[in-house]
Parts: sequence; structure tokens; C-alpha cells
Amino acid sequence: MQTTLLIMAAGAGSRFGGLKQIEPVGKNGEILLDYSVYDAKKAGFSKAVFVIKPEMEKDFRELIGKRAEKLMDVDYAFQKGDDLPEGCVFPKGRTKPWGTVQAVLAAKNKITTPFAVINSDDYYGAHAYTHMREHFNSSNEMCMVAYELGKTLSDNGTVTRGVCNVKGGYLAGITEYYDLDKNTGLAMDTKVSMNIWGFYPDIFKRLEEGFSKFLKNLEDPMKQEYILPVFVDDIIKNDNAKIKVLTTKDTWIGMTYREDLEYVKKAIAKLNYEF
Repeated sequence: MQTTLLIMAAGAGSRFGGLKQIEPVGKNGEILLDYSVYDAKKAGFSKAVFVIKPEMEKDFRELIGKRAEKLMDVDYAFQKGDDLPEGCVFPKGRTKPWGTVQAVLAAKNKITTPFAVINSDDYYGAHAYTHMREHFNSSNEMCMVAYELGKTLSDNGTVTRGVCNVKGGYLAGITEYYDLDKNTGLAMDTKVSMNIWGFYPDIFKRLEEGFSKFLKNLEDPMKQEYILPVFVDDIIKNDNAKIKVLTTKDTWIGMTYREDLEYVKKAIAKLNYEF
């Protein structure tokens, strides 16, 4: 079965203070995205679609795309703020795109296979892609990979996580929690989403419907975003959508703050990747 890796790479990482996507972390200048593509290829994914801003294209192809092309087929989709469902109008004065739901929708004409959605600036661990690929081989249900909260925190500040309500191996709901750290009070083995989802192409119709509804009920037209955890929670509660929860003991590695960089470099070095 052919499977696709959709990589959301249009974000800038304001708390990090720059483009986390291109920050070298490996001994030969590898970035976190190189490890994701490598792990996905080993797990059996055959194509990568990068969702980027149009103005990033030239540099992104040169700095990242060429390396990915050595491992699998590569395509690009572009997230633009004014790319909206029919009947919706881009608010005058808004300067930013609309979040991760719009990022996935940007790739709707590029994907015809089961696909995994990931962030470009997170290391998910090789097992995440293996679990996802095995799930696609045996099921037509949507899925996600959940992580233990304690393995996704930063020592340099608080984080936002989608806390998962899991019942019978399926996601019963997901709630965004803000300002989380080791002293917040949640158990460290609480399951959280790190934005790694498994979908089929029929999800695009649902995404468009949800995005259109969101745009017609905006409270803050300048800043509000429509994110995947909110969309997923909505289709679970209103459409009885079934989303299988795949778990992993891998530790998530990522950079929320500039101060996280040294930890990330040391953690990656311990994994002993050989490209």
C-alpha cells in the first residue's frame, strides 16, 4: 500500500525566535525534519508533501527538499491565508494563515493515499511511523500517535498540549491545555497529542466543512486559528468519528524555546543515526 507523509512546515516558531525547521541539530548539519523523512521512509512511506508558505519555496527546496528527494518522492503545497472555502472572505487586515487545518487542506490535491500528518519541527521517534504504517495496512480507521506528557515537556518554559481522553483504545475527546510544566498537576503518563495524525483522503471533505463553519463563526478575525485537535474533537463529538489511539514509549524531541537547542542536539546524538 502506498502511503504519504504530509509535513506542516509553514510555521515560524515565535517562542523559539526563528525558523526551527532549519536549525541544525545533527553532527552533519541535519535538521529535525531529516530524521522524520528518514524514519518514515524506513517504515514504508513512499511520498512526502511539504506544506510551506509560497515565499519559502526557493530556499526550502534548496535547503531541505533536495535532501528529502534522495529518500522518497517529494511534492509541495502552499498555505495561503486567502485560500478559503467557497463563500468565505479573507478579513481585511489579517496577515497570518489559519492554522493546521488549513495547512492540511492546502495539500488536498496532492494526496490520494492514506497519509500521516506531522509537524516539521518535532522528532517523533521511528516507532511512530512504524505503528502508523502497520495501522494503515490493517485498518481503514483514522488514527493518531499519543505520547506521555512527561516525555514532551521543556525544562525552559511551559508548553501547550492536546490532552487526550482515551476510552477502549479510541480517542473520546481532546482538550488543549496551556502553560503546562512538571508542576501543573497532570500525571506525567497522561496521553497527549503531538500533532501526528493518520487520515485517509476522504478527510478533506470534512476538513473543508469544518473550516467553513469556523470561518463563519469567527470571534477574532485577526488572530484566531483553526487547529487539528479542535477539528478532531468536533468530529468525534458531533459525527461519532472513530480515531484509533496508537501509543509509543518513544520520547518526543522538539524545540519550543531557543534554550532547548542544546538538549535536542545531545538527545539526537544518542540515537546514533547514520544517514
